[in-house]
Amino acid sequence: MEKWSLMTITVLLALTVRWAVSLGSYSGAGKPPMYGDYEAQRHWQEVTYNLPIRQWYFNTSDNNLLYWGLDYPPLTAYHSFVCAYIAKLINPDWIALHTSRGYESQPHKLFMRTTVFVADLLVYIPAVILYCFSLKETSTKKKASICALCILLYPGLILIDHGHFQYPLSLGFALWGVLYLSYDWDLLGSVAFCLALNYKQMELYHSLPFFCYLLGKCFKKGLKGKGLVLLTKIAGTVVVCFAVCWLPFCTDMEQIMQVLRRLFPIDRGLFEACMFSSPPPCCKLANIWCSLSVLIKIKNIVSPQTQLKLSFAVTFLSLLPTCIKLTVQPSLRGFKFALVSCALSFFLFSFQVHEKSILLVSIPVCLIINEIPFMATWFLLVSTFSMLPLLLKDGLLLAYAVTMLAFLSACVASFSIFEKTSAEDLQLKPFSLSLKGRVSWFKSFPKIVRSLFLLSVTLMGILSLMSAAVHPPQRLPDLFPVSVSIISCLHFLLFLVYFNVVILWDSKNSRSQKKIS
Repeated sequence: MEKWSLMTITVLLALTVRWAVSLGSYSGAGKPPMYGDYEAQRHWQEVTYNLPIRQWYFNTSDNNLLYWGLDYPPLTAYHSFVCAYIAKLINPDWIALHTSRGYESQPHKLFMRTTVFVADLLVYIPAVILYCFSLKETSTKKKASICALCILLYPGLILIDHGHFQYPLSLGFALWGVLYLSYDWDLLGSVAFCLALNYKQMELYHSLPFFCYLLGKCFKKGLKGKGLVLLTKIAGTVVVCFAVCWLPFCTDMEQIMQVLRRLFPIDRGLFEACMFSSPPPCCKLANIWCSLSVLIKIKNIVSPQTQLKLSFAVTFLSLLPTCIKLTVQPSLRGFKFALVSCALSFFLFSFQVHEKSILLVSIPVCLIINEIPFMATWFLLVSTFSMLPLLLKDGLLLAYAVTMLAFLSACVASFSIFEKTSAEDLQLKPFSLSLKGRVSWFKSFPKIVRSLFLLSVTLMGILSLMSAAVHPPQRLPDLFPVSVSIISCLHFLLFLVYFNVVILWDSKNSRSQKKIS
């Protein structure tokens, strides 16, 4: 009973922070003609409620795709329809066809914020709670609540969902998938991940770890016996889930192809959001292509098709070692680390990335915060910092500052992160043993890591203050966004190396995978 009391307090605190952030501004508030993501979500409610399903993804006189046309999978559309049905009961003007465009009012803001709040409460937060209770390392009631508190106070997700405006459903479904797999409920895990993928196509960032882990389990069980049965069941489950989600669009092939064209608009080129923002978001995105574009104008010298092939090749090569290791040695621990590494590779190297996509890396990092609290805390701070230009544009500076400090304080107090910087604490002991006698400075590694962390946090703090308070030179209007993106990108590249080293040198995986067989 006591452990649930502690968890209840944790959840209430997390909900209070979320509601406080939701009282602030949102994406595109009072900024016609396109407004922002808040208006996009409202517009999808308007479209899905007033138009027949066959018109949802097509450009018509009633559905101008250039004005926030629906470009997410069917589950997002169905969710928008449910929200629209409730909105119609409260105030039909909120979703009136054409006339509701750009609708803004305090009652409508309250409604929209509440829909996010409810989605968080019903899908994401329960998954976090149950996940923390499932961890062996958090078997005591206090540790489970502490772990949940740090995950639920992660500022990046709070600021984007309850500030900028976005629903946490795809990440919530993915987290349910991880939870089910941790209990060996592979079919339920497959269903949950299919729901995540059919809510947002960006969940492809997590698809390879799910696929490789389950395939590896089937191999270990033997493809001539139990493994083949499991593989058949998983394949059947995935097919049925996709068939149910896409059923209304299966009336003809043109419907399916149009939805796919909306989900994967490859003709836009490598820098997807550059078509819709000013200044160009390549200045505000912390991946390798946008950082390189500061020096080399890639989109001016490389065709869109070549950009696609280049990004695919680099992404594939960066994913390959982790995926091979996970398939050959499937373990739950390796699976969670692979989710981080693969999602980070997708973010850094893949095609048409948005700054918010870093959340697809951050949530898996939250899942291992109990194992590597120092590095996880560091990464989660950097991931939130990388979205600073977007958050400043939305008027969320105060919320950003308060939630960052609150999260850092919670992690320092809960995990004593500065005391956990040894090679063993950072899961680098196997790697350090392989370097024994070759690298003399490894003995002072904890001190070096702590110093780098403090330098990193100081740099992020100074750049955050300058971005908010200092006007850039006229010759360099994008100085601060570019600095944020490049510094964040350098951090992410180092984190990618770190996570891959942990995965590839991890001897625990080879031991724990024996249990699966």
